[in-house]
Amino acid sequence: MSFDDGVQATNNDATKCKYSAVKMGYWEDDFIHHFVSGFERKTPEINRGYYARTKGVSMFMDKFLKKTGSNCQIINLGAGFDTLYWRLKNRNLSVNNYVEIDFASVTSKKCYLIKRSKVLLDSISSQEGEVRITGPDLHGSDYHIIGTDLRNLAEIEKKVVQSGINFKTPTMFLTECVLVYMEPESSAFLLQWIAKKFDDAFFINYEQVNMGDTFGRIMLDNLRNRGCQLAGVERCLNLQTQIDRFINTGWESARSWDMNNIYEHLPDADKYRMERLEMLDELEILQQLLQHYCITIAWKGRTMADIDYL
Repeated sequence: MSFDDGVQATNNDATKCKYSAVKMGYWEDDFIHHFVSGFERKTPEINRGYYARTKGVSMFMDKFLKKTGSNCQIINLGAGFDTLYWRLKNRNLSVNNYVEIDFASVTSKKCYLIKRSKVLLDSISSQEGEVRITGPDLHGSDYHIIGTDLRNLAEIEKKVVQSGINFKTPTMFLTECVLVYMEPESSAFLLQWIAKKFDDAFFINYEQVNMGDTFGRIMLDNLRNRGCQLAGVERCLNLQTQIDRFINTGWESARSWDMNNIYEHLPDADKYRMERLEMLDELEILQQLLQHYCITIAWKGRTMADIDYL
């Protein structure tokens, strides 16, 4: 298995984990079943970890959508089989433009799965003919899938322009365990390009942190045994290295929290509901997992500069 193949395989793992949590009632997602076959129940620790991940990302995204009044764009980098576009529509939230970018081998399969689902297609457009699918790319009125390598910035710029992205409109970028798989130089070029091209940008990055301790090294070994090398792990040593990667590439400001901190700030009522779905034998295991993941946000421009985050 090549390095890129190993990275792409993580998409299937993440989708199965999210589906497990959804099936167990951790959060609602009426669309994820279109992207999985079969059901594999995960441990309570994994289900709760994905709950924290999903709710944590939504917490920051909702601040952005509220501030912009949905007069904005979302670009989901390394999106895989993510269902956020449809989940937003289910909440009667729409943005000017929503673009997903991933390896062509991943987007080709996603396009195929969308094409064979009337539910997914109808959510993109009321008339199927309005959605154009060509190999790894899909283009609707407000939803686009681009199949390309995140290291190919010339191709990305060309294709986002073709997808109707406006560099002056407030734009949210989302990555979930994506930058860590890129060489530091490549991820730096990507972040620098975004900071240079977009006048008003907000970035949400979920990925590993504190990877220098014993627990982190065990996580690394497990990933390597599955064919995944974390090429960008040096940016995941601690919260400060997560912040620095943005400050050093032209972003105005950044903040970072480990997932234990994020978990504490999630709504108490929903946590109370969620924590009763499954018995958790070892709380310490969950806390160790959450300590080794984080959410980092960064911004440039005026839209998100004065937000009270946590």
